[in-house]
Amino acid sequence: MNVDLIVQRPEGLYCPPGDFYIDPWRPVPRAVITHAHGDHARMGNGHYLASQKSEGVLRSRLGADIHLQTLAYGETVDHHGVRLSLHPAGHVLGSAQVRLEHGGQVWVASGDYFVSGAEDHNTTCEPFEPVRCHCFITESTFGLPIYRWQPQREVFDDINRWWQRNADAGRASLLMGYSFGKAQRILAGVDASIGPIVTHGAVDPLNEAYRAAGVALPATHRVTDLDKAALSRALVIAPPSVQGSAWARRFGDASDAFASGWMQLRGARRRRAVDRGFVLSDHADWPGLQRAIRATGAERVIVTHGYEAIMVRWLQEQGLQAEAFETEYDDERVAAEKPAGDVESNE
Repeated sequence: MNVDLIVQRPEGLYCPPGDFYIDPWRPVPRAVITHAHGDHARMGNGHYLASQKSEGVLRSRLGADIHLQTLAYGETVDHHGVRLSLHPAGHVLGSAQVRLEHGGQVWVASGDYFVSGAEDHNTTCEPFEPVRCHCFITESTFGLPIYRWQPQREVFDDINRWWQRNADAGRASLLMGYSFGKAQRILAGVDASIGPIVTHGAVDPLNEAYRAAGVALPATHRVTDLDKAALSRALVIAPPSVQGSAWARRFGDASDAFASGWMQLRGARRRRAVDRGFVLSDHADWPGLQRAIRATGAERVIVTHGYEAIMVRWLQEQGLQAEAFETEYDDERVAAEKPAGDVESNE
């Protein structure tokens, strides 16, 4: 008789034979962390296990003294008879899928991952690696057929043209996006020859973690490093919370924009009330979700955060055993909908 290797508990997703949790939302003795976004990596756990490349970001966010064990991608450990390994998810620096093997069963919990129907991959981290398994636990943040990403080179070309037009007009370009992952992907993709790049204080430590992990990012400045003339040609990368703040108003008549997968929705663009919306996500689009699920060969799929009901129905129509887990993850939605207000100082 096969035993489920992961079940729901009030604290999070739990592995009964291994006695540990994956990305728990309440404090537990042992937590396996897929990546360092705040909805997946929370404070208060007794012991953390994560990928080697996520160590810098995890310690900067959760504290340098957390009890953290790391694994290289593909390295295995045995815990209470469960063979565990981590595999690239392509989402952000250090992001991982968790592979569990026990009693002849293989399960994979994806966390968040990026696979695009445009066959792009995130150049700031290792690309998503399909892992064969009996049961795949997939995210579904953008699990609707309307979500289809255009090739990211086209998105960055649009961003560069917007920035160049603003620079020629003597206006700064304020581009808002999530501080961890999205900001670094923008940095790696834009044409840094157009003008100086300013980053908000919330972005700077994440940039340093990426650079320390060997990811090439262009030179960035703090706002106080540049004079007024330089700022008028600058691309300013900041978290969504700066919108309407005193920090943002220092750039005067800047053009503002927001980068997120949610910008594909007209209503989301209207609510943001920015000059431009760029559709850029670190999550899989609808074709990417389908491609990733098929590549696992799983006959059973469990859907977490996003459009669970729609994804479950589609999976069942494909002849797969499908169901949903209720979780408390949703970083893209939180980033997109977080109101303007409290802003970390960049001084």
